[in-house]
Amino acid sequence: MKPDPSFEFPVRTAGEHAADAVVHAIGVIAGLIGASWLLVVTAGHVSATEMVSLAAYGAGLVGMLSASAAYNLAPPGRRKAVLRRIDHAMIYVMIAGSYTPFTLNRLDGAAGIPLGVAVWVVALGGVALKLFASWRYERLGFVLYLGLGWAILSVAEPLWRSLAPETLLLLSVGGVVYTVGAFIHTMDRLPYNIPVWHALVVIAASCHFAAVAREFVVT
Repeated sequence: MKPDPSFEFPVRTAGEHAADAVVHAIGVIAGLIGASWLLVVTAGHVSATEMVSLAAYGAGLVGMLSASAAYNLAPPGRRKAVLRRIDHAMIYVMIAGSYTPFTLNRLDGAAGIPLGVAVWVVALGGVALKLFASWRYERLGFVLYLGLGWAILSVAEPLWRSLAPETLLLLSVGGVVYTVGAFIHTMDRLPYNIPVWHALVVIAASCHFAAVAREFVVT
């Protein structure tokens, strides 16, 4: 009988596991502090729509980092298999959450609302895919991650007019770092590929956090 792929996990050395634990600790702590700070400093200074969109962004960021830590640091078994599905699903939530402050508050309605709705629809489809049919469509899931992340290019011109140059640079650098990391994650024979991937996620997420802060905190 062919083994259930949902119970097959990457084989890592003790060093790789330790490095991954350090990266996740840094990511989760930084994410919690950053998201909390963002909501505290903007409370009472931004509109209700902006506040809701920032909360969605913060929840997606912290949720993704926490789900990744829970899955990657858990011992092999049924619980880890469930956590992997949640981890992979939360990536879609994080991507959509990262779009939300910009599509709702910085892009004009003709560009922002349709893109925001489309991103969330695809993201929720990706969540369903990862939760209920993850191992049947792995390649599709990978393509959706990248496609959803770079869908921002479809509104490049209005984005260029709406955002500060620093914000555009931070968003671009973060997108490139995420993309490089995603391909490193697929290189199973590369030593430390998973800790490196997660370190790049933390770096890319930091770039996007700085972009959000630049737009909604720094005036």
